[in-house]
Amino acid sequence: MSLLNDLFYTNKKTFNKTFNLFKNNWLIIFTGLLYTTLNLLLYGFVGLIARSILGILSGIVLFIATSAMISSYLYLLDNILRRGKFDLDDLKEGFKIYLWKIYGVFFIGWIAKLFASLLLRPMATSYVISGLFSTIITVLILILLNPLPEAIYQKIYSPWETILYTFDFIKNNWIEWFIPNVIFMGILYLTTGEYLLDIFTINLSFNFDLSIKGIALYAIGQILFSFIMIYRGVLFKTLSTSTRRKRNFMRNMYK
Repeated sequence: MSLLNDLFYTNKKTFNKTFNLFKNNWLIIFTGLLYTTLNLLLYGFVGLIARSILGILSGIVLFIATSAMISSYLYLLDNILRRGKFDLDDLKEGFKIYLWKIYGVFFIGWIAKLFASLLLRPMATSYVISGLFSTIITVLILILLNPLPEAIYQKIYSPWETILYTFDFIKNNWIEWFIPNVIFMGILYLTTGEYLLDIFTINLSFNFDLSIKGIALYAIGQILFSFIMIYRGVLFKTLSTSTRRKRNFMRNMYK
């Protein structure tokens, strides 16, 4: 009963706070178009580098530029949660705030993926088995590191410490974290057909469907996605700074 009460009241409070923050920062939905445009330019530029004598640098450029865009978006969320607003300067400044922290996380992930491929290679006797291993790893990352973006912009840790903290957070808060997140992901999928398998998604894909239906679905998707990302930030802050017992105690004290 204590768990159900905590789920209800914590998410009620989180929803109300998220609604007010989103209402005052609705312009964040348009960052989806910005990051989509930047991604198109980035991949075009990387493609040119890959075909030149500097091709060996293309992967590094891609990693750094992607990290910068993720950093920018997370910094906007950070400002929304801390200050209740964001502005154009935050958007520009954000490209460097968490850049090397995110790059460090990506580098650790690359090393882990390299070791995993070496360990699993003897067992991957066919494309089917190899694909199965890849799917299992993707699902494990999606579950065990789900709140990694929130940990990056809300906690002052090194890349490795941030990953360890994320594991610990999920271990202690998996019910409180996943129930609302699964519900929101279900709503997003049923509404737009989009499902998020990348924990560092910063915008929904734009399929260049310029019909009224296509534009409407993209707009609805970006509204939902932006609301969800703010909600995740508010929920993470609540769960990471309190325990279930403390939250119940505080609610009872102020009845």
